[in-house]
Amino acid sequence: MDIWHIRGGNKLEGTCFVQGSKNASLPIIAASIAAPARSELTNVPQLRDVDAALRILRHLGCTAEQLGNDVYIDSTGLTESTIPHSLMLEMRSSVIFMGALLARCGVARLSLPGGCQLGKRPIDIHLAALRQMGAQIEENGGEISCRADKLRGTELRLPFPSVGATENIMLAATAAEGVTVIHGAAREPEISALASYLRLLGSRITGDGTDTVTVEGPISEAHAEYRIIPDRIVASTLACAAAATGGDVELRGVDPTHFSTVLHFLKLAGCDIISSKRSVRLRSDGKLTAVGEISTSPYPGFPTDAQPVLMAALLRANGKTVITENIFENRYRQAPELMRLGADITLSGKTAEIWGVERLRGTSLTATDLRGGAAMIIAGLCAEGETVICDDGHVKRGYEHLDSRLRALGADIYLEH
Repeated sequence: MDIWHIRGGNKLEGTCFVQGSKNASLPIIAASIAAPARSELTNVPQLRDVDAALRILRHLGCTAEQLGNDVYIDSTGLTESTIPHSLMLEMRSSVIFMGALLARCGVARLSLPGGCQLGKRPIDIHLAALRQMGAQIEENGGEISCRADKLRGTELRLPFPSVGATENIMLAATAAEGVTVIHGAAREPEISALASYLRLLGSRITGDGTDTVTVEGPISEAHAEYRIIPDRIVASTLACAAAATGGDVELRGVDPTHFSTVLHFLKLAGCDIISSKRSVRLRSDGKLTAVGEISTSPYPGFPTDAQPVLMAALLRANGKTVITENIFENRYRQAPELMRLGADITLSGKTAEIWGVERLRGTSLTATDLRGGAAMIIAGLCAEGETVICDDGHVKRGYEHLDSRLRALGADIYLEH
């Protein structure tokens, strides 16, 4: 159990380098087994989810190790196509191994993935698409068994731009006969990151970043070196923390276009934002203004992962903000905890209504999920007195050394293990 001790009131000031993207790292780690190859990945964050992904690789017979922010993978020795339930439970993104194992072995056995419990995570979109590509899939309770003597390229149309489904199809398509066209594909930067990595291995992919992605295998190269893109949700979190505390923080090593919708609302709230190609400087006087209405939607819309941290940043903003959560039905689990600090939040179905309050008061909280935990930390930075957050490892799933990064910016924060 991790326990966060935060004494609020300090402005965040200074420069901070943003870590590599968790949501780009995990599918690329899975992709490393799609064909026998050696991969050297840099800028990989040191996180629980990354460690879980590497342990899955080692279970499958690969060599995989992380040294600092560098990951070295040799998948030539892969001998296994079954991922045990205990490993699948540790991370939501573990389902991405299904497409990679089908591409490599023609068979994959796994169970439903774990991770934060944000509501239903149906993988019907994944399974329907893989069946169209020729996979035979059996479901028995939470166990899934996939087999494909030959995967065939085809035209697919996703009913929803699922990031995981788009990634799974792309990975399976690297071993398919012919061309695979994904209509209604996810457009997130992490999709383009995966495409860039697969292109290094020889796969022909076009259209990533649009809603139509075309993949033509096979993987033909045996070695790839790739630098993981910056984490747009971590950048959003740090920007929200700076805004809420009345800080002046420069984020370096970021791509402002990846989290432009978050920056838009922070600017609307009264922050002064200066962006360049690889950095963002945010200045705030701490007297934020409510921003009206926010609705989460797939990229390039407002990201659901940034919703909890922006909510936390606006708890003391003058006026009313209304958030509509369109992606996950349990994404407001942080709200009751924030109300314990004195926040004025009213929940009704998909909607959260936030009225800014004059002050927040520190108390004891319990982190409910990864981004909700980050939201509580931001709120604690703004609260009077001490806030103590009990966290069953949620925050470490997505944030690398968050306590030391915030301390370097002036926060009074201590993480007890």
